[in-house]
Amino acid sequence: MDIIFLGGLKIDTIIGIYDWERITKQTVVLDIEMAFDIQKAAATDDIQYTLDYKTVSKRIIGFVENSSYFLVEKLIEEIATLIRSEFNVPWVKITLNKKGAISGASDVGIIIERGEK
Repeated sequence: MDIIFLGGLKIDTIIGIYDWERITKQTVVLDIEMAFDIQKAAATDDIQYTLDYKTVSKRIIGFVENSSYFLVEKLIEEIATLIRSEFNVPWVKITLNKKGAISGASDVGIIIERGEK
């Protein structure tokens, strides 16, 4: 299976359990890998047969910007569900980085895989 990826997708959103986090947007950074068979797109050179990463990224950005979750666990699961259901992706791997969440650590977050390659 082929992999289409988005790396370093920065999105501002309401995320967190503390009072200040409920009113101040924070940046999450997403790295996303999506299994998708690109053979027909390669053979035809036609975008209709591929996973249009611009369309996927715009949908994710809109979703995350308008979300308001307490836990990154909930946000990352919702993103995975959205990608798999709306874009017919059989497998997705997502890294969600909530930079600055822990003093002294440059990166903190979650990595999940959903579906089958």
